Amino acid sequence: MFLDAKAPHLSSTIPPTLPWKVNEPVQPSEGLARQGSGLIGTFGQSEELRCVIAIIRHGDRTPKQKVKFKVTEEKLLNLMLKYNGGKPRSETKLKSAVQLQDLLDATRALVPRTRPGRGSDSEAEDFEHAEKLRQVKAVLEEGGHFSGIYRKVQLKPLQWVKVPKSNGEGVEERPTEAVMVLKYGGVLTHAGRKQAEELGRYFRNDIYPGEGTGLLRLHSTYRHDLKIYSSDEGRVQMSAAAFAKGLLDLEGQLTPILVSLVSKDSSMLDGLANASVEIKEAKARLNDIITSRPKTSGSSEKPWMVDGGGLPPNASELMPKLVKLTKKVTEQVKLLARYEDEELAETSSYDVIPPYDQAKALGKTNIDVDRIAAGLPCGSEGFLLMYVRWRKLERDLYNERKDRYDITQIPDVYDSCKYDRVHNSHLKLEDLDELFEVAKLLADGVIPNEYGINPRQKLKIGSKIARRLLGKILIDLRNTREEALSVADLKSSQDHNSAVNETGNEDTEYHPKLNNRSDHNLKKRGSFTSENPTDQDDDEDKETKYRLDPKYANVRTPERHVRTRLYFTSESHIHSLMNVIRYCNLDESLHGEASLVCDNALDRLFRTKELDYMSHIVLRMFENTEVALEDPKRFRIEMTFSRGADLSSLEKSDKEASSWHQEHILPVMVPERLQEVGSHLTWDNMENMIHPFAMPAEDFPPPSTPQGFSGYFSKSALVLERLANLWPFHKYGNTNGK
Repeated sequence: MFLDAKAPHLSSTIPPTLPWKVNEPVQPSEGLARQGSGLIGTFGQSEELRCVIAIIRHGDRTPKQKVKFKVTEEKLLNLMLKYNGGKPRSETKLKSAVQLQDLLDATRALVPRTRPGRGSDSEAEDFEHAEKLRQVKAVLEEGGHFSGIYRKVQLKPLQWVKVPKSNGEGVEERPTEAVMVLKYGGVLTHAGRKQAEELGRYFRNDIYPGEGTGLLRLHSTYRHDLKIYSSDEGRVQMSAAAFAKGLLDLEGQLTPILVSLVSKDSSMLDGLANASVEIKEAKARLNDIITSRPKTSGSSEKPWMVDGGGLPPNASELMPKLVKLTKKVTEQVKLLARYEDEELAETSSYDVIPPYDQAKALGKTNIDVDRIAAGLPCGSEGFLLMYVRWRKLERDLYNERKDRYDITQIPDVYDSCKYDRVHNSHLKLEDLDELFEVAKLLADGVIPNEYGINPRQKLKIGSKIARRLLGKILIDLRNTREEALSVADLKSSQDHNSAVNETGNEDTEYHPKLNNRSDHNLKKRGSFTSENPTDQDDDEDKETKYRLDPKYANVRTPERHVRTRLYFTSESHIHSLMNVIRYCNLDESLHGEASLVCDNALDRLFRTKELDYMSHIVLRMFENTEVALEDPKRFRIEMTFSRGADLSSLEKSDKEASSWHQEHILPVMVPERLQEVGSHLTWDNMENMIHPFAMPAEDFPPPSTPQGFSGYFSKSALVLERLANLWPFHKYGNTNGK
């Protein structure tokens, strides 16, 4: 194009169609059908891959921990008002270093120097309150500095009183009590980083056809539209960055990759607030089922249709055993911790927690062999902090005074067991394996049922949690379809024009324009897409009609274009999305429709109790170029699912498993089909089934500049397009394909 503008006498020698593009045969590697993992993709055949959408859980992490208690201290209430704009009924979230330092200063002033006795109930409550303040202080002091995304505190007012205003005119509300929630831990481990990188490599080699180089060729020639989204959690963001490193075969640290390629979207990938009431009801019903042991009824052919399906029949008998084994493990960790502090038995563990920098976990790429050889816990966790973790589980799991079990602690007990079994097996804790088996039996029943105790409730909760994500997925698929149809229409019109010129109309100047169908598709796309500004119709129209001429890209298939959208999130969104996909046909508006998931896959999903680290759902859209544009079967959607990390490798003793054990890594399972082989899920059917549960496209806010640099090629291509519009080469050849 630069020759055309600056040296037209030279550019005239360039043929309109490059020599190696004329009747060039497709190489075998371009038409490869990959079946090793049960996935089939084609490039160069009649069916082309157009879109890949993946929803992925984060990698292996340290146990998440939480401190929750009520506060009435004036210092803490004033701190809440300071950072919520002085609104007495608004909650406050403290995450920045300045905010957390203010909280630490206030906590240090409030922690009592002497311990109260525990004679009366009130003294016992004061003692517990002081212990939790000490724990907050200890957590905030870990590492000697604050690591932004690893610790956060929430202050939410509970009670208020009216007091005279400072100027004496009228009254105002002041909070008198608030609940403080401190969350920490949950940091991506070295194993989680390797899991994410390895999964990215798997996607590059198996999800995209072309022997691993197909994706990189597309990406390097501006034919791969990639966007990566992440929730606000640090472990999720770093999992996304590590995955991108493996996917694109990048080098270097994760932080630059995170900043340049990953966009945060907490409104779409974070939070359970929309379904908090329903989740609370499900947990209450789940507690009744476990404690009352009701007789279950339902079809044995479809056990997933039963209330509380998946719960062990002897769940109520397993709870006392779980408590007993938890106490045994806690006592062993306490004995180990005495080597670090001989006075642990007489004092609170919260007073003597050594410095622990969670940020170290971010940069770790390999296991700390020296710590393992010295018999210390994996990572940066010391025995004292390990004891705090187990002691809290022991106390929260069973209340001796009220003789009451808390089933919501079962997932946390299982999480802690799994972490120590994978990362601290060298400590050889007795009864840990037995505790793991008991906790797994209970967790396999409790965790899936927390998102609904029956399919209809799962569908209701799932649609509320994943509503925005479902809407975005439909937008991605719809945009891909419309753009592919526009490109096909344009290519057809160009081919028709070439044929006309060959019959004797070479002197007729041709200015390629989109035909009526393409114009309609583009207008339709502009009405629902969340990625193109709706208030820039003129610019959008110009960018649509004037593109880089693909003939000069020196690639064999310039019209090939793949859209990739990757969404990294937490376990709750994976459960919710999967529940909508497999149970959407139960909605009254879809009465009589067949499920998107075949019966065999429904049975596999029911037997797949845990959606472990790096579990993922993949949707791929294919276009059959030999089918008419109006035929619904021109586009088909393939759905696959992986349950993530494979815990069964812990029981294996072969050479490969031993290698995983030494690195403290659980391999990730390859995805399996959710549809019968040979079935054809059309776009129309997919949209019809998912649309009732998805956020409408018009409800999405207008696009804004993404945080960080979310799309390398989207921005670079836009710059090149604007440069291309300065030169007249586009008058003689054009294509459309954002």
